[in-house]
Amino acid sequence: MRLDDVNLCDLDRFLDPQAPWRMFDVLRKHSPVHWHPEPEPNSGFWAVTRWSDIVAVNRDPATFTSEYFTNLEEIHDPQIRDLRRSMMETDGHRHRSLRLLVQRDFTPRTVAQYAVFLRGLTATTLDNALRSESFDFVAEVAAELPIMVLARLMLDVPAEDTGKLIAWGNRIIGNHDPDCADVLMDSPDSERYKHIPFRSPAALEIFRYGRELAAQRRGGTGTDLVSKLVNTVPRDGVPLTPTDFDNYFLLLVVAGNETTRHAISSAVLALSENPEQWWRLKENPDLIETAVEEFLRWASPVYHFRRTATRDTELAGQPIRAGDKVVMWFASGNRDETVFDRPYEFDVGRTPNDHLTFGLGGPHFCLGSALARMELRILFEELLARVEQIRVTGPVTRLRSNFVNGIKTLPVTVTK
Repeated sequence: MRLDDVNLCDLDRFLDPQAPWRMFDVLRKHSPVHWHPEPEPNSGFWAVTRWSDIVAVNRDPATFTSEYFTNLEEIHDPQIRDLRRSMMETDGHRHRSLRLLVQRDFTPRTVAQYAVFLRGLTATTLDNALRSESFDFVAEVAAELPIMVLARLMLDVPAEDTGKLIAWGNRIIGNHDPDCADVLMDSPDSERYKHIPFRSPAALEIFRYGRELAAQRRGGTGTDLVSKLVNTVPRDGVPLTPTDFDNYFLLLVVAGNETTRHAISSAVLALSENPEQWWRLKENPDLIETAVEEFLRWASPVYHFRRTATRDTELAGQPIRAGDKVVMWFASGNRDETVFDRPYEFDVGRTPNDHLTFGLGGPHFCLGSALARMELRILFEELLARVEQIRVTGPVTRLRSNFVNGIKTLPVTVTK
């Protein structure tokens, strides 16, 4: 592939499991900070593809801000930005204050208290799936488990509501995929929804659901995340507005499910395609924590996050103007050959493994990283104990997206 062949805006290319990685390889080699044009109404962006440059951008919010949003969509109307702004699109003291509302619930020490419950939930989920020798791993396990953890442990909502939560997440994250979206993001119809996150009507349904929970728990003594959001004033002294609550709740629902489910699916696919690594894990269960880090690097569930330059600056010798979009392609950084030896080799014993999947060292480092790691560890401990071998036996369908590296269906057959 030549540099002229790279087109990170062609979403159909992301349906090919190899095409994105070939484009990233070309960019890292020939133009690691590359000006990438976009179709109107967008104005183009700098594609940052080397590990070191991604880390530099991610750790410098003063120069590369999230305030102008973190995906490729350009929102020039300040009123629309405020209506759609969540913690992800906030920097500085306000961002830290919003994180602190729920941060304690996601610390490694707190998450460790969930281990027994999570192992039981995982066992039940796997036992239900393994009643059949052949099934869709996404539908039966990967999508089911993370949302059950969120619903039961974090939001304290009934188990029967998890189907709605999964469907909402699919519709929102799949806003460029005709199999998932109510209204495609780049269609004229999406203008009706420009004031809500992802321009997705599903956001309105999540808002209504969250508001009902808020009304029930306001003024109470609950310890779930909804109770904390409605009954706690952030450290900066600025209470959450109704819009702040809506967007925070939606972020919890979507972020708490989508990335973990796609890491799980990608790991199962990789283990099926590399059976020697499956057997290595079965024979050396102490490798599981190292394997989890490789699952996360290999999956790279989020392809990119965007920042906006606050001033004229320079990155890797490339001048960048104030107002330019600067896009960190985390997935590319996770295959950077200057950081990872044999980056296209799936190695459950890989160490060190300084992957970028959770936003290594930046102020927006993933709040749920400890929980995601524990979910992955326990799931694969239980799966390896129950299954002799797992094979992908049907077509793997991928999400049409350059934002989330997602697997929609993963047909598998297991040998017990």
